[in-house]
Amino acid sequence: MKRALAALTGGAFLTLALGVLASGDPVPSLPLGAVFALLAVVGFEWVRERGARWAWAYVAVQLPLAFLVFTVSPSVGATLFLVVLVSQCVLLLPLPGTALVVALVPLVHLGMPWHEALREGLGTLAAVLFAAVVTELLVREQRSRTELAEAHGRLRDHAAQAERLATAQERNRVARDIHDGLGHSLTVVQMQVKAARAVLPTDPAKADDVLAKAQRQAEEALAEVRRSVRALREPRPTPPLAEALRSLAEETSAAGVPTRLAVSGAQRPLPDETREALFRTAQEGLTNVRKHARAGRVDLVLDYADAAVRLEVRDDGTGAADGRPPGFGLLGLRERAAHLGGRVHLESFPGRGCTLTVEVPG
Repeated sequence: MKRALAALTGGAFLTLALGVLASGDPVPSLPLGAVFALLAVVGFEWVRERGARWAWAYVAVQLPLAFLVFTVSPSVGATLFLVVLVSQCVLLLPLPGTALVVALVPLVHLGMPWHEALREGLGTLAAVLFAAVVTELLVREQRSRTELAEAHGRLRDHAAQAERLATAQERNRVARDIHDGLGHSLTVVQMQVKAARAVLPTDPAKADDVLAKAQRQAEEALAEVRRSVRALREPRPTPPLAEALRSLAEETSAAGVPTRLAVSGAQRPLPDETREALFRTAQEGLTNVRKHARAGRVDLVLDYADAAVRLEVRDDGTGAADGRPPGFGLLGLRERAAHLGGRVHLESFPGRGCTLTVEVPG
């Protein structure tokens, strides 16, 4: 816009100069036109940075100067000076101020006979009005582009934030899956290897049987890792929750802690996330029982209520140590449950065991 107005001002002065040289008009119109052009190019930018008071002062100087140039040399160049001034008023003044200048411009023809003044005045009014409208449209278009660029910038920022959040959530999910799945399997293998080492000197056959179970558990852990990798690429079919919990109970029983599963209520299909949260709770609870509780028995209780599903892991071990901060596993369970609108509760009875409970809508 600035360059366009500067080019229009230069063209107006060149037109004025050519008209003066061709027609022999009075020479004073050239210095007056030069002053107007200089102020329109240099003074306009200076005034535009200093607010409304200087803008009004600029118009108060340029408007009489343009009238004077037109009076001395009524030509196309002088008319273009008026067009330049009106366009600048759109950029400098509020709308009423611009309308006032547009209304005053046709008065430049007052010295003519009334019919010529009317004809020329209407023509000049149409020209400056057209210039004002076009300038206003260009200003709005430029403002829209600026706002659109800012909106695009904000959208890019929001998209980057959403991507970072999604990445963090996915990292947490993978960390929970590794802890709950692979950690559980490795704990079982560790306990079976310990048991095999304990009976190896006295009962090699039993030790071999326990090691065979550890090998199968390690193979299942490897299969779980492969399933997790495939799950990052495509969904995988999952067995019913009760069936998956029964397999967990059998694993724990085989590792030396008798485990019983009890299911109450009408079984029904559950969303994948709900099923995963309940399964991981049972897995984490049984892993902690084998690692810490020194329990002689574990009960898994799956209860299908009307609007929620509750899972309990009860053991008769030593109970949780008071003051011990919750581990990553319990933190991951709480994150899963909270994401589904549920809750996780751990209740410890020193010397009599623990009860881990998760309840989620479903």
